[in-house]
Amino acid sequence: MTFIAAVGQAQALDAREAGLQAAHHALNQLGSAAPALAIVVAPHRHDPHQVLTGVSSLLLNVPIVGFSSYAGITAQGSRYQSVIVILFSGENFRAETHWFAAYSQASAEMAARIVQLLGYEQRPADAILVFGDGLNGNADEFCAALPAHLPLVGGLSSADLQSANGFQIAGLQSGGGAMSAAFLRGNIKIGIGHGHGWKPVGNRFRVTRSRGFWLRTLDGHPASETYSQLFGKPARQWAFPPLNYTTRIYPLGFEQEGTTDLLIRAPLRVEADGSFRLNSVLRDGSDAYLMIGSPSDCERAAQQAAQQAMLPLGKTRPAFALVLMDIGWHLLMQSRIDDQIRAIQNVIGEDVPLAGGYTLGQIVPAQPGEAHPRFLNQHVVVILFAERE
Repeated sequence: MTFIAAVGQAQALDAREAGLQAAHHALNQLGSAAPALAIVVAPHRHDPHQVLTGVSSLLLNVPIVGFSSYAGITAQGSRYQSVIVILFSGENFRAETHWFAAYSQASAEMAARIVQLLGYEQRPADAILVFGDGLNGNADEFCAALPAHLPLVGGLSSADLQSANGFQIAGLQSGGGAMSAAFLRGNIKIGIGHGHGWKPVGNRFRVTRSRGFWLRTLDGHPASETYSQLFGKPARQWAFPPLNYTTRIYPLGFEQEGTTDLLIRAPLRVEADGSFRLNSVLRDGSDAYLMIGSPSDCERAAQQAAQQAMLPLGKTRPAFALVLMDIGWHLLMQSRIDDQIRAIQNVIGEDVPLAGGYTLGQIVPAQPGEAHPRFLNQHVVVILFAERE
């Protein structure tokens, strides 16, 4: 039996019914193969416990991992209020899921716990999928506590930026503030690619005051005043919709030692006092550039991410593509998100199952010469699963 994947989706007012129907559709596509792992992408407005109850009622003893998303992603584009269930099956393919409830309070400790679990089992994982709280956890701190060799990839759960509630799923547990993880082993190989469609413009600023996740001032002025001067909108308006969330598509890029690539950090929203709320910590005195994105650049980035993900697979055909897009892509593209999906399909093949969701940040493995996995904003990550030859 070869390694295969199936995708089911369902939309229903009742969260339990939506989860049950999505799992049912995925099982039908899987046929007689026994599922070894389920990934659930659920609308952030659904009750996670009810979604999980519906899914698990048909997937007894199957490891389940998942996250909330502002919208799901399938080969047909964005799917609002739909539960998506992805099933994997393969000979000698095994998965185990773990729940880290304290991620938002102790991100580095949860990273150490992952390393500890792998050490206890004395079995390296072929891949580690992680989905963390996108609002309250410290993903920079989490990544900095991990060794470079771990094949770890994932994203941070998203929600409506106004309601600011997301959740994670692992096994039979669900809720916010946590991290869920799946250790994958067996007859699989993974290809990972990522990219973004944002470029710096001429404006350069200095971070003059920041506290935790809040960027207070740029060049000595409240962050909202700086953006007010750039975009011609009064500073007080940036604290209210739609401008307080529009900042997500106008992130800041920071220079990195040893590379010309800028590290992107994107605000989640503008607070009433004019400060920017992020989900990463900035350093006072660092210089930043305003970044502007375009749909055409994002389309090229999606294509390049897919090409990058194909390289480790060699001549092996991918069995499934998990696509994690920053929520900034949705805000920028709106109805053009289908173009980004087609760009990926043009590389991997239109017949390859594809699904995923929008995230508030992405985690990718370390590149050669780097000491830790990396936390990104504003990227698309393409994760290809294939059968090991």
